[in-house]
Amino acid sequence: MTPTPGQHTEPQTDPHTGLHPGQRTEPHTEPHTGLHPGQRTEPHTEPHTEPQTELHTGQHTELHISPEFPAVLHRIAELGPALDAEAGPAEERGRHTEDTVRALLDAGIVRAELPKSLGGYEFSPRQLIEMVEQVSHHDAAAGWTMQALQVMTATTAAYLGPVAAAELFPDVATGKHALLAGQGTRPGRAVPVDGGYLVSGAWQFASGMAHASHIHSAIQVEGTGELRVLAMPRSEVVLDGNWDVLGLRATYSVDYHCDDVYVPATHTYPATTTTPANGGAVYRLGLVNLSALGHTGWAFGVGRRLLDELRSVAAARTGTRNAPVDTSQFHAEYATAEAGLRAARAWAMEVWQDIEATLDAGELPTPDQDTLLRLTLNHATTTALDVGRTVHRWAGTAAMRRGPMDRFLRDLNTGSQHITSSPVVLQNCGMWLSGARPQARWTFLDLGQD
Repeated sequence: MTPTPGQHTEPQTDPHTGLHPGQRTEPHTEPHTGLHPGQRTEPHTEPHTEPQTELHTGQHTELHISPEFPAVLHRIAELGPALDAEAGPAEERGRHTEDTVRALLDAGIVRAELPKSLGGYEFSPRQLIEMVEQVSHHDAAAGWTMQALQVMTATTAAYLGPVAAAELFPDVATGKHALLAGQGTRPGRAVPVDGGYLVSGAWQFASGMAHASHIHSAIQVEGTGELRVLAMPRSEVVLDGNWDVLGLRATYSVDYHCDDVYVPATHTYPATTTTPANGGAVYRLGLVNLSALGHTGWAFGVGRRLLDELRSVAAARTGTRNAPVDTSQFHAEYATAEAGLRAARAWAMEVWQDIEATLDAGELPTPDQDTLLRLTLNHATTTALDVGRTVHRWAGTAAMRRGPMDRFLRDLNTGSQHITSSPVVLQNCGMWLSGARPQARWTFLDLGQD
């Protein structure tokens, strides 16, 4: 990105942001991203039957910091005006156009999380958070759709063995690979048969399904109770077409079902695995922890956009008769919202920086780190909701009429209902941090048996 005039320039750039250390020092927003300066404050095979922790031969233990990060952010910034313009029509349509999705894919959003060994960029956690944040700042539904496609496609690429990887990811560098959407919190039934499973089930909230070629779904193996994740063609399921909701309408997060579909064992992996068949250290986070990255970035992007919208309303109304935005109370509440959002983002980046160091050392996240990454996501979502309440209170009639502010408020309130930000997750974090269950370990979003 181009430095803002008057900013100090250093000879080195931060590998996570692609920015010179002296940038983001002025009190205005960066024209390419619309983000405030305070947001960049961080130092800048075959499937196994049991989860594994040892490394595959030749697997990279160090965390990869992608040099492609600045270029991807730049391409997203260039798409910003088009995303803004398309957001309203996409909501009315209930999905984004294929042209919009293709432009985002060409920008590298899904490739960003795909394994480097398969031709992906393999971004680090903080790079992934910031990338989703930027897309979501332009269009919350686009950010949600792309982060869902991103994590489900990336985990499939990372955890499936060579047979499935060759079929689904033949040429990532040229865009020839599967796109996966689906749901993994309520498993279907998998009956073992020769070479695989007969799968039946009904799943919900398949964000991005309009653009997917394949399905990502959780299954539970009959007889053993083992939880696995599958990849199968979208043509094998029936889409229920029931996405009639208040917000995130353009994500096309429909329900779907299937009955007795054969899925080869080669196209499934243990749901709790932290051992990638492809790629490096970032995939030792596991499916649930990787999904937290996109949701965290989404909350910050949406929260920032809402504050930007409120600032625009304030600028238009200041000086008019009895304008609430001219009161000291408005200024105090705006400052409080700004401080809360920046503080939440800084803390999240601090937590993820610590996790990155653990991954770079060849280790798995500690139970404390597993707790904090869930807590920072919960806090990011709660903080964004607090921002939304402040925006709604002070925007007056501007929050009532169709437009970006109204759409972002509805998208935020819908997205905040996601299971990863539920009160139960917050309660589990509190049990661990307070010492109530010091021997417990996380399994998905629950604290397992002590």
